[in-house]
Amino acid sequence: MTTRRNFLIGSAAAGTVTVLPSLALAAEDGASMSFMDGKLTIHPISHASFVMETPAGVIYVDPVGEVTDYEGMPDPELILVTHRHGDHFNAELLGMMPDVPILTNADVMGMMPEEMQGQAQSIAAGESTEMMGVGIEAVPAYNITEGRMDFHPQDRGDIGFVLTIDGSRVYISGDTEGTDEMRALEDIDVALVCMNLPFTMTAEQAAEAVAEFNPGVVIPYHYRGRDGGTQDPEAFAQMLNDAGAETEVKLHDWYNGELS
Repeated sequence: MTTRRNFLIGSAAAGTVTVLPSLALAAEDGASMSFMDGKLTIHPISHASFVMETPAGVIYVDPVGEVTDYEGMPDPELILVTHRHGDHFNAELLGMMPDVPILTNADVMGMMPEEMQGQAQSIAAGESTEMMGVGIEAVPAYNITEGRMDFHPQDRGDIGFVLTIDGSRVYISGDTEGTDEMRALEDIDVALVCMNLPFTMTAEQAAEAVAEFNPGVVIPYHYRGRDGGTQDPEAFAQMLNDAGAETEVKLHDWYNGELS
């Protein structure tokens, strides 16, 4: 019997090695991950930045870094920016990219140069829209642990996204913790979930939240932290596996061997 989860897992990119029942490791630097029989391909760039090739078009998520980091990638047709922090938003780099629609929150839009605001559209947490035929829901992204609240205060309106692409749902967490809104997500096929300290959450907190909303596949990303706060995505996968979660975990080296 082919279920939605089996369909997604069975279409994972070649070169991915199964390590545990709920853990697969994309070991090669620069490896891409494919789902939906190759209709959805995720090209990790670094940390929080990645490129998605979809049946609707090419989407860049939180593009930062150097222009050369995107060499060989197809040009974007839509750019998503989750929030203001420099590892997610770089106006200078955006200005060097093709003039395509940018979807972000009002806070980031207000930080953009005036000429860039003309190509941008703001969306608030809890709102939804459609662009390029892709359904887009903005999910609140914020801290809930004492001592971290100032990094992503709820009232600033930072967001993650749920994209509905050709009938499949992809969740992009942005910077958040395991909020009620994350735990309440439904029918997520592929999830990219952050974990690092002091900015977001621990691997254990991430595993608890992911086990609750139970996506078909989860990709841990954004796991380099500060002052010993880097999280271990393999430990996250093990905790999810030990909890009996059915979610498949895809690991990727988002730092190209330079994690410190």
